[in-house]
Amino acid sequence: MLEDINRTLSKCFGWVSTVLPLGLKFFAIAVAVAAVFLFFDFRTLGILFLLIGCFCAFFFRDPKRETVFADDEIACPADGTVLSIKTEDDPNSVVVRIFLSIFDVHVQRATVNGKIGDIFYNKGTFLFANNPGADKNERNLIQIFKDGDTARFAHVEQITGAIARRIECWVNTKQDIKIGGHLGLVRFGSQVAVYLPKEKVRVLVKEGQKVQGGVTVLGLWK
Repeated sequence: MLEDINRTLSKCFGWVSTVLPLGLKFFAIAVAVAAVFLFFDFRTLGILFLLIGCFCAFFFRDPKRETVFADDEIACPADGTVLSIKTEDDPNSVVVRIFLSIFDVHVQRATVNGKIGDIFYNKGTFLFANNPGADKNERNLIQIFKDGDTARFAHVEQITGAIARRIECWVNTKQDIKIGGHLGLVRFGSQVAVYLPKEKVRVLVKEGQKVQGGVTVLGLWK
């Protein structure tokens, strides 16, 4: 019985130990504000801020992932739902777009073992991240080349949504990166795009599929 209870609690609240420092900061601020409202008997506002604090802690979680992939596998860079898989502006590339709801883990991860190339930040609009025009939102493109080979790229683009609109990039140009390694975070609803060489990759995921960053195999090198 106790083992069953422990498993249930771990499943429901195990994410608490994975909260990023930023999430703990927002949680502490919300709890402090809630305490003030409760002290002056504004119970509704106090409870509201407690809920906001709990949500912030939940949003900024970073669960540990066992990132074990074969050499020909490409990892999904984010949790979420696959929006589209198609050729866009560059006829030689295929783009996989993933929508992250506010309930998904928002940490982005490296798609391959390799080296970071250039990083391009672009200002843009702030449409909802599942909007067809969200590819023109504020975004940050991180070039990633498998084993430093510029012909084998699996670039990751962080794209903001309509809420919060903040991109955090945790890597630098020319940096070595391991598959599943942390790239950054986009706050409160976002989209992540992966750019791949069309003739060198076989995409395995499907539109509408739920994926996990650093866990789901996005595709295979040919």
